[in-house]
Order: sequence, then C-alpha cells, then structure tokens
Amino acid sequence: MSAKQIEVQIMGQSYILGCPEGGEARLQAAVQKVDVAMCKIRDAGKIKARDRIAVLAALNLAFDQGDAAPAPAAPTAASTSTPETQARLNQLLQRLDRAIESDGQLL
Repeated sequence: MSAKQIEVQIMGQSYILGCPEGGEARLQAAVQKVDVAMCKIRDAGKIKARDRIAVLAALNLAFDQGDAAPAPAAPTAASTSTPETQARLNQLLQRLDRAIESDGQLL
C-alpha cells in the first residue's frame, strides 16, 4: 500500500502529513478534531504556547476516547471548564513543564 502526502492546516499552520491511500477522509476528520480542540484552548486565552496547547488538546482527545485511566465519566464540553478540571489540567501542565525542562523535549 502506498502513502501520499497531503497538506493540512492546524491552528493556522500548515503541515504536510503522510497518508495511506484511501485514508484521506479519516485523516482530515482527525485533523479537524485536533484543530477544533487546539483552537478552543487557544481561544480561552489562558495558554499561548503552541506546544502546551497541543499537549492539552492531545490529553483532552485521549481522555474523551477512553484511552486514559478509567474514570467515573468522560468530561463533556460543559464540564471541561469547571474549576476542578482546570486545576487538574494546570497540574498536568506543570508536570509536563518540569519534564521538558529536564531534557528539553517531550519525546
């Protein structure tokens, strides 16, 4: 199966991604989910750094998909802005910042 490259936009920035033949619609749907998640975080105005926005969006999307540790209920759009959720996200960001400071990169 051959792969092709397609150009996408996430938060106004272009990316060229490899995509298997026939996977364009799935990839575009994933790009749209990531773009919406990142723009929502950016537009809230509390976080400006693109890498931190990306990490938060990835965590939110993974949690919504059930990839995180089991929880009583997945957050809804209304519940993601609660003070408790925001405090937890801030704690996660602080832990990520400390991890990044130690070696300068996530991966």
